[in-house]
Amino acid sequence: MTDLTPTPDRPGLHVSKPSPNTPATGSAVCHCGASATATGDAQVKALVDGWTSNHGRAHHNGDTPR
Repeated sequence: MTDLTPTPDRPGLHVSKPSPNTPATGSAVCHCGASATATGDAQVKALVDGWTSNHGRAHHNGDTPR
């Protein structure tokens, strides 16, 4: 399987939680240059919420980040 970690050349959001007993991990890289990582279920949820609100599709829809 290929590496799914986002990079500046391949921006995106990646979340992993291999089992219910391990903490989630996440990483995000936006084509605008913003990047972030998170460890732990609550922190990864915040990362996903922030990505959804301010990056990713928000840029593609012509919206400006908040």
